[in-house]
Amino acid sequence: MQHNSTAGAALVTGASSGIGAVYADRLARRGHDLVLVARDRPRLEALASRLREETGRSAEIVIADLARDTALHAVEARLRDDPRIAMLVNNAGMAVAAPLLSADPDRLEAMVRLNVVAAMRLAVAAAVGFAARGRGTIVNIASVLALAPERFNGAYSGTKAFVLNLSQALRAELAGRGVRVQAVLPGATRTELWGRAGTDVASLPPEMLMEAGEMVDAALAGLDLGEPVTIPSLPDLAGWEGLQAARLALGPDLSRAHAAHRYRAATPKGQGVPAGAAP
Repeated sequence: MQHNSTAGAALVTGASSGIGAVYADRLARRGHDLVLVARDRPRLEALASRLREETGRSAEIVIADLARDTALHAVEARLRDDPRIAMLVNNAGMAVAAPLLSADPDRLEAMVRLNVVAAMRLAVAAAVGFAARGRGTIVNIASVLALAPERFNGAYSGTKAFVLNLSQALRAELAGRGVRVQAVLPGATRTELWGRAGTDVASLPPEMLMEAGEMVDAALAGLDLGEPVTIPSLPDLAGWEGLQAARLALGPDLSRAHAAHRYRAATPKGQGVPAGAAP
């Protein structure tokens, strides 16, 4: 059992089950006190009681529905203003499995509010507080579907692409200010999210389904290695590094004063080539 009084408290959202509950367990064993945020009071109380007994760390519970403004703003204020908190695990989220054309628009909107709006507000609040204090760690749970929008509900993959972009932008903005930012992109992970989304987890190929404990352990190993983005199932980091290199290489060509030649060649007669443009 590790007792590290300098670790600071970790605030974990979606902590009552699945990935969030595993993070709570692992972080307590790493010496963090905990602030556990979720809607399910009985589960949170049971988890907090077990971790206090097994690790000796303090574990406070906060019953909050982060899709509601009042609850979300209260957790934001805690992240921004409480000097004891040195880590955010931004994990709360939901999924809609139905194709976009048959999905309930209200469910899609609720997903965007939780996966995007709440995740953004908490990450920014943590960034402001941690930067002011000169230390802190933000772990944003995204998904490999951020890189594969064709493979699942497009609104869900879009929310996870947002989380990835947000993480990368925050990391750049916080450089040199003592704050670490990590985006975690799990593949299919055995949690209750699937059932809530309307998919039987047993229908997934077993060779692509990771246990939550193994996923979190890999993500924490990636954090220890200083990875800005951790993809627990990716065999070779060179794959991600190659994608990043290709993305960055596009930079000089993404914004120019004139359209690319292939579009200018298709300009309707009479409009001509913009003045000053190369032939």
